[in-house]
Amino acid sequence: MALALQTFSTVKDASAALKSAGTLYLGGGTLVVRATNEGDVSISGFIRSTEPSLSAITVSGGKVRIGASVTMAAIARHPDLALLAPAARAVGGPAIRNMATIGGNLFAPAPYGDFAVALLALDAIVSTGDGDLPVEAFLAGRDNSRAIVTSVGFTLPKDGGLRFLKVSRVKPKGISVLSITAVLEQAPDGTVSSSRIALGCMADRPMRARAAENALLGRKLTRDGIAPALAVVGDGTSPPTDPIASAWYRNEVLPVHFGRLLLG
Repeated sequence: MALALQTFSTVKDASAALKSAGTLYLGGGTLVVRATNEGDVSISGFIRSTEPSLSAITVSGGKVRIGASVTMAAIARHPDLALLAPAARAVGGPAIRNMATIGGNLFAPAPYGDFAVALLALDAIVSTGDGDLPVEAFLAGRDNSRAIVTSVGFTLPKDGGLRFLKVSRVKPKGISVLSITAVLEQAPDGTVSSSRIALGCMADRPMRARAAENALLGRKLTRDGIAPALAVVGDGTSPPTDPIASAWYRNEVLPVHFGRLLLG
């Protein structure tokens, strides 16, 4: 069956066309084109938009707005987004990063979606044709969403305030066993004053590790200081078992890699 591709100059027009049954929005194509290649016959056509704002990156006063069509490669090379470069480079190899978009990564199921883990730790706001949502709420409802993601916004943490780790069996571009992002602020005495921890591949979508966040507050980033957080980082997780790793294995190695991330 032939697939139709419709291109619109505005998101508004693309959103209207997306209401037709069987249509999907086409960003970089790394998810939806793969689905058609694997035989998803429910897809009858693709919708895309060339609205310029979708491909724009704006950084001003520590505030960042990234258009949904911006690729991982563009993020990785942007001089003002160096803190996010490791998370962007964790997405596939060079060819994939040249296609994969920030909007598409928000929909990637485990064991993919490593960049969305970073956005969750950053407490990002996702803008769509239907309005703005905190990224956690967007991720929770993404399976039923037909709204086009237009941009993602967040505040840049202070230098060294974002830590990202992807664990994979194949280097440098293997699929995730798990991924972790920590956004931390420390008081002058070295104790953690603010903590946001996000986990990838520990549920069917990125999730916050709130017990670990709370356990870090008021503690120093030493082996003894982080021990309570390591003990509870797996609370509430439900990792998948897939060809990459079992749920048991993911649960076992999570505190090990979380500790390495915190201790640098």
